[in-house]
Amino acid sequence: MPTVGVTDLEDGDFLLDVREDDEWKSGHAEGALHIPISEFVARYGELTEAVPQDGRVHVICRSGGRSAQVTMYLVQQGIDAVNVAGGMQVWESTGRSVVTDDGQPGHVL
Repeated sequence: MPTVGVTDLEDGDFLLDVREDDEWKSGHAEGALHIPISEFVARYGELTEAVPQDGRVHVICRSGGRSAQVTMYLVQQGIDAVNVAGGMQVWESTGRSVVTDDGQPGHVL
């Protein structure tokens, strides 16, 4: 499974957050695309429209389990996708910004 660490991510990397709505609302990475894993197959087209041409999709969840499932699916579809190891828990613990929808400081559930 293609995997990267949070510290490998650079500003501007395309980030797909597959956590559920309550987790997202509590706090997320600014600029991430949110498609919950429970709705992913039905909303797959939103991802293909949003991802930059020949761009890599960095898939993140809380700790890496759900994002690993989505990453495997995307790779099978021929998309350049990688799982973000440790997920939003590591994102937050390394000091990366976590915000709510209104731009206020958030936290990871």
